[in-house]
Amino acid sequence: RLGHLGQSLGVLFLFNTYFPPHTGYVLHLTFSCISRQSFPVLANIRRRCLSGLNGRWHQIVGVGLGVTLCAVPVIEKQNSISLSNDALIKRAVSLVTDSTSTLLSQTTYALIEALTEYTKAVYTLVSLYKQYANLLGKMNSEEVDAVWQVVIGARVEMTTKQQEYLRLESSWMTALRLSEMAAEAAYQSGADQASVTARSHIQLVKSQVQEVRQLSQKAETKLAEAQTEELIKAQGEESSLPQGILGSTEAGEDPYLRED
Repeated sequence: RLGHLGQSLGVLFLFNTYFPPHTGYVLHLTFSCISRQSFPVLANIRRRCLSGLNGRWHQIVGVGLGVTLCAVPVIEKQNSISLSNDALIKRAVSLVTDSTSTLLSQTTYALIEALTEYTKAVYTLVSLYKQYANLLGKMNSEEVDAVWQVVIGARVEMTTKQQEYLRLESSWMTALRLSEMAAEAAYQSGADQASVTARSHIQLVKSQVQEVRQLSQKAETKLAEAQTEELIKAQGEESSLPQGILGSTEAGEDPYLRED
């Protein structure tokens, strides 16, 4: 059986519906159990409604609710970080180094791609020159003209690729200078990590571009050799022509042009 309960239960709630963010209030709920002698009406209800039931309960327990509301200030701890001018400069210079590094990466990629295309065009022209030199003396004039037109087309293509990579090289040099200036600014402002990262990136892209440049320079060297070889063979073919043909050719030329 339950006797007269003299216990009370407290529940604590914290919320800030009607108070500023730095305060809160406490809702304290008190539950008390009161015997049937305190509330005769409840006892009558029990006798009328539960008269036919046999149970273990012989007393009706009334529950009274008492609510106590009190405002308790709650102070939130705020970590106030005072940003000095140096800290703001470091943050800004870090953003600058990131931006210049992105620009340098994009221009480096474009330049490497343009240099690669130019190198391919040079090697194509080298191959055509070698083929033309090997066919000298084996073709008639029409075939020579046809092959030479192909060579001229390859030279135009190579020149176009060269102009493209030179244009991108100018943009890459500008991006490189900006990155170097940003790295120096980061070093001067004390942003050592940003400065080191920027300089490492600069060294990396320089080495990448240098490798591709060496390949293009090697191709240009081979092109010069192929042109020299073709010129020597062409002169040899002219010297092997019959004397009558050479004489008729020279006779129709102006002596001043022939001397030049």
